[in-house]
Amino acid sequence: MVELTPLEDKFYLIDKPKTWTSFDAVRKIRNLGKFKKIGHAGTLDPLATGLLIICVGKYTKKIEYFQSLPKTYTGSFVLGKTTPSIDLETDFDAEFPIEHITPELLEEARLSLFGDIEQVPPIYSAIKQNGQRLYVQARKGLTEKDVEIKIRQASVYEFDIDSSSFPEIKFSISCSKGTYIRSMVRDFGYFLNSGAYLKELVRSKIGDYSLDKAQSIEKFSAEQYEILL
Repeated sequence: MVELTPLEDKFYLIDKPKTWTSFDAVRKIRNLGKFKKIGHAGTLDPLATGLLIICVGKYTKKIEYFQSLPKTYTGSFVLGKTTPSIDLETDFDAEFPIEHITPELLEEARLSLFGDIEQVPPIYSAIKQNGQRLYVQARKGLTEKDVEIKIRQASVYEFDIDSSSFPEIKFSISCSKGTYIRSMVRDFGYFLNSGAYLKELVRSKIGDYSLDKAQSIEKFSAEQYEILL
């Protein structure tokens, strides 16, 4: 492989692979581009895929701006079961009834999570509390009942669901900075007097930047090296 020439003061649209952490993606791009100053603008969970904006050089000063932009996600969640992480990172811990759930009740749940809402972030998150990431505390066995997690404000601009594959619900969400999709899934299950876990999540847009303009990490090479502005 041809060695890359370092290029600074840029940002890149990257399609983060499944099971990679956002830091894994940053570290790989740093090594491929031989960048000295680099960071990402908005964490994606390891099991999520999709758009990750990686800033280089002076563009790292723009990270806060990119983080402030609205986000769009697609994916699916499944009703009737829960996991501690609210996704498939952890094993199932409980089952709940779903026979009582009607299309009308699904619509009520959807509307309850539309507009300006309050959320308790998942304990499996990168939020720091008492100097330690919450997910570190969760992996030590602590639960949401053991740790007081502060309520956060969020705004949901669009929230569409498709229940044709019930109990799996497909969705599309456009939301503000700081919205936790796993919290929305958990709260959707709560509203239905049932449970839910996130099966799949893809971040498709950040502001006007879309996933179809992103490049995969596997193809981020000298031969296909491009700056996607």
